[in-house]
Amino acid sequence: MSAILSADDLNDFISPGVACIKPIETLPAKAEDNSNPYEVTTEDKAAAAQPPPPASISLTDCLACSGCVTSAEAVLVTLQSHTEVLTTLDNYRSLRVPWLTHNGLSGATNKHALNGTTNGTNGHSHESRLFVASVSPQARASLAAVFNVSEAEAGNMITQLLSGPKGLRTGGHNGSDFAWVIDTNVVREACLVAAADEVAIALGSNAPAKPGSEGAIDTKPKQPILTSACPGWICYAEKTHPYILPHLSRLKSPQALTGTLVKSVLSQRYNISPSQVWHVAIMPCFDKKLEASRSELTSTAWLPNHDASQEPVRDVDCVITARELLQLASARGINFSSVSRRPLLGAERIAFPDPKLDAFLFPSSRRKNQDAVAGPSGGYLYHILQTYQAQNPGSSITVSRGRNADVVEYSLVQGSETIIRAARFYGFRNIQNLVRRLKPAKASRLPGGKTGVSRRPGAAGATAGDGVKDYAYVEVMACPGGCTNGGGQVKVTEVQDVRIAEGLQQPNGDALAPKPGPKEQKEWLARVDEAYFSGDNSEEEKVDGDGDHEVNGIETNGHTTDSDVVNGISRQKIKDVMDHWSSITGVDPQKLLYTSYRKVESDVGKKVSDMERVAGLAVTVGGGW
Repeated sequence: MSAILSADDLNDFISPGVACIKPIETLPAKAEDNSNPYEVTTEDKAAAAQPPPPASISLTDCLACSGCVTSAEAVLVTLQSHTEVLTTLDNYRSLRVPWLTHNGLSGATNKHALNGTTNGTNGHSHESRLFVASVSPQARASLAAVFNVSEAEAGNMITQLLSGPKGLRTGGHNGSDFAWVIDTNVVREACLVAAADEVAIALGSNAPAKPGSEGAIDTKPKQPILTSACPGWICYAEKTHPYILPHLSRLKSPQALTGTLVKSVLSQRYNISPSQVWHVAIMPCFDKKLEASRSELTSTAWLPNHDASQEPVRDVDCVITARELLQLASARGINFSSVSRRPLLGAERIAFPDPKLDAFLFPSSRRKNQDAVAGPSGGYLYHILQTYQAQNPGSSITVSRGRNADVVEYSLVQGSETIIRAARFYGFRNIQNLVRRLKPAKASRLPGGKTGVSRRPGAAGATAGDGVKDYAYVEVMACPGGCTNGGGQVKVTEVQDVRIAEGLQQPNGDALAPKPGPKEQKEWLARVDEAYFSGDNSEEEKVDGDGDHEVNGIETNGHTTDSDVVNGISRQKIKDVMDHWSSITGVDPQKLLYTSYRKVESDVGKKVSDMERVAGLAVTVGGGW
């Protein structure tokens, strides 16, 4: 892991558990025939014995251990960093894309695609990789604020760095670069439509879940349905509050869904092994590295005939943050601020092989992010409300602040009737209050005692979950302020150093305090939010020469209705794309779109007290704390 990461950087950090120690099991070596099994080992022989190799802790180990919660675990990661990206680019040539030889591309573009690689007719070569990147809008907003450009320009700069003629391909051993840079906002639209459908189906079903199936992919979440896009929150729920699992949305995040889409299509339709497609995601928080390491988000979940003897391939191979992206450019000797702000030219872009998916992943017009009222974390909650609003003409959405700025309540009302209620809970302080109120009530052991009665003053007779359980949906994010405040974003304390390193002058009126504090960080976050929400929406919808409209970059042929298009997103067209994806891969849509969760249990640390374990650890490292 990059040296820039430490516990102090993580604003969703609670604390590491003492039990978060990976045990090393050592077995005695088999005695030779001429050895005496009853021989007593002396101190000299014991000192000369080879010590066991040091333990290697990966994210997969962390996810399987209940000793830690949230991104404190990411401190232990060593493989997901900008260094890993550069190493992979240096070790493998860019894979020849086999369909390019049949689509009449220009010689220059085709030469770049081949890149001196001999791959065979199906593009199979162990010496090459097809590099794909996906970029979140929050990471773009962070860089936009640093370099005083628009979020769209920051996105173009990232694409030019990863795929442009003067980007990464100009350095390294192989001149490798990324074939595609995908905006996760595009895939997020599919997530928003699927989230609205999931809520509608779950609220309309009264069938109880089977015991032991909580968190399974084929079960419907129970009310209130809680967002699943934040991996820090998911990890926290799995390890500390398993009673929350029945409430979790089963929907994959845009990061995971992008990886599943690209790898499944190239694997099942174009005969390119999933292991040859290398996918890096540029995200706002370190917990996304945790998500990429989940065993549920691998090729085993969607391959129709998976061979158990084969090693599972992750849908997302590596995750780096906005800060690490700057280190990536610096390591190649590139000033990020000097990278071109224009989009790639048509001749420079490699089309995705499936035309329908190419139109979906790379639309001709760029849509802006959600409105400010939807929040900086993708707008799941607000899109669900807008979907219900479109189905109930004349209704309106009311917004009220909760106990603090990170708790917001929403209601869809029509006259005096409340159609649906929802809420937003950001930050772990608020999340802890949320899960506490969702905890099942314990029956009183006293004869005639009441069940689940709140002990809070002034709440006599009220059950612990009153209010919260009335919500249909709750958007839960680990970071205070939402995803634009992720732990991997550029902090106010780093802005000046970044600008100096890039050789930039401080803009007028933009001088930062010598030692920025909480006030300056709050002001900086407001600037990142401004970059996130300040998009030009004038080209959200285009009309081509035949008079057909484009929504989501896909021709609609005019077959849309007012209730079908929600905030510029055509639900029917998104569903058509998802059905097309399922048909060309032969995989059930449920396996492509949804995932599962499980209670994380560990025996580590259960036989001794925390005090005893701390004392033992202190001895092993050669002293006290």
